[in-house]
Amino acid sequence: MLNIHQTYTYNFPTKIRFGVGVIQELAPCLKEENIKHPMLVTDATVHQLPFFKKLITQLENAHFKVTVYDRMHKNPVKSDVLGGKELYNENQCDAIVGIGGGVAMDVARAITLSINHHRDLFDYDDLIGGDQYVTEEVPLFFTVPTTSGTGSEVGRSAIISDDVTKQKKILFSPKLLAKIVFADPNLTLDLPPFITAATGMDALTHNMEAYLSKGFNPMCDGIALQGIKMIGNSIVSATNSPDLFSRSKMMIGSLMGAVAFQKGLGMVHSLAHPLSSLLDMHHGLANAICLPFGLEYNQTGFEDKYNIMAYTMSLGSNQGKNLVDSIHVINEQLNLPSNLASQGVKEEHIAPLAQLAIQDFCLPCNPKVVSEDDFREIYTKALHYD
Repeated sequence: MLNIHQTYTYNFPTKIRFGVGVIQELAPCLKEENIKHPMLVTDATVHQLPFFKKLITQLENAHFKVTVYDRMHKNPVKSDVLGGKELYNENQCDAIVGIGGGVAMDVARAITLSINHHRDLFDYDDLIGGDQYVTEEVPLFFTVPTTSGTGSEVGRSAIISDDVTKQKKILFSPKLLAKIVFADPNLTLDLPPFITAATGMDALTHNMEAYLSKGFNPMCDGIALQGIKMIGNSIVSATNSPDLFSRSKMMIGSLMGAVAFQKGLGMVHSLAHPLSSLLDMHHGLANAICLPFGLEYNQTGFEDKYNIMAYTMSLGSNQGKNLVDSIHVINEQLNLPSNLASQGVKEEHIAPLAQLAIQDFCLPCNPKVVSEDDFREIYTKALHYD
């Protein structure tokens, strides 16, 4: 049973320090690794938060020279990574600490890859076998999540878009796993409700899609179901009346989702990714809006799995038929929008969105075949849903 007054260490496979206050262990850890000049990679919003400024002061008082890189887009692009590489080299840094949500983690991990790998960044795209070029050592890399969403802190890949085409690339290697994750739920308490809700729905989507994906990985299935339970039973309270217990469960559920989706994701992410790359929509929000529509499409033929997910979310036995409606209800309880039109999506966007969705790297793991016409139909349904 989770005890918020206790800290924990566990490995899967990254070493994870979990619990209230573990952020205080970062400086001693860096000192133990003989680090002198870490580069903290975060977004501009986190850079201004009190805990981050306090962390910089703590590190400087411990005689570290600290460089901060916070130049990144809401959906990170290659130039964000190259700017971080340049700053790292200019300041002769010797470690990277990713602090924040999925954007900061992706940029930090991609910078970590780039330091000693000098081909064009997208030569390392995993979808074209680029992992074969990840042959050199990488700087020491640590992660500190401040949201409970992507779970990128325990990941080994980064998703970076082309500045011009907006097409997403996957940079992947086991070398990109963090040496240690410092998962402190206390850092999430000051998140505004929207960010808590949107990132939380991202984490729920990870777990659900991993469980439904057609890959075979029974360990990931078990982790995904536990993640669904943790998030499904805590996301509303964590958003609307947060406390350390609900925030702790959300952070654990997020970590679980990132571990589980090594099995694969599916069409919900294929729907969401173009909304982010083409229209700059928040990734978690895009998943939240698209999740019930993707679940509805995949339901026939997978009723047993839907019954299990529904039971895990405390909907009762044989209630898979109500799972889609329950997601709509959760979005409403979280004050998240129910349709795409509310986010500026228009009819003329449907065709280009569908063209990107059918090419998305998550689609091959979807349990059912989806055509470009299907994507157009789903986007159209989600456009004005009420």
